Amino acid sequence: MFITQLNSADPDQAFPAVHKALTDPQGLLAIGGCLSPPRLLNAYRKGIFPWFNPDEPILWWSPNPRLVLLPEQLHISRSLNKTLNKNDFQLTFNHCFTDVMRACAEPRTDNAGTWISADMLQAYQQLHRMGIAHSVEAWYQQRLVGGLYGVAIGQVFFGESMFHSVTDASKVVLVHLVQHLKAWNYQLIDCQVHTPHLSSLGAQNLERQKFIALLNQYCDQPPHPTAWQTL
Repeated sequence: MFITQLNSADPDQAFPAVHKALTDPQGLLAIGGCLSPPRLLNAYRKGIFPWFNPDEPILWWSPNPRLVLLPEQLHISRSLNKTLNKNDFQLTFNHCFTDVMRACAEPRTDNAGTWISADMLQAYQQLHRMGIAHSVEAWYQQRLVGGLYGVAIGQVFFGESMFHSVTDASKVVLVHLVQHLKAWNYQLIDCQVHTPHLSSLGAQNLERQKFIALLNQYCDQPPHPTAWQTL
């Protein structure tokens, strides 16, 4: 099946309709283009995200189904609740965005994470400077041991990647984020694709058409005025 080739010089070029994404590989929609803020923001609003290895051209994806977490459906297990009650971690927002991205990019035992290339790092740093991309950090004994980053548009948070070097640190970070998002009137957290880790926290698969409908509903709705302002 034909895959749309995007023009790297035209960040406003329209994406193809998401229903045209391939089923093998699942969700591949377009190739090429650029990682400019207009291109990235347009992609997220339409349920599309970039994911590619450093030696590949930019690949754009819109998988079906889509893994999402509704803030009110966050599930905290008994063991995780015990960890939270210990208050072993200091939790912060946007204290070291670049360090979180670099930690997420480190190779892992499951061979995940290496897709965060230098170009991706530069692109999301720019979104962070614009106040659109955010990070959450977990610290233990003054050492960064867990974190996540993503993009906030309207009342939707698009999670990109997370890491941990201490047990449960990434789960604690996600709980901390979700609790704040709920208070800020966020309605949806995009988790992209299924993982047991996220499913254990309450994330569920959603048919792509329903996911797009939620984006259309919430991306243009502003969060609470204090969102990301007092952290």
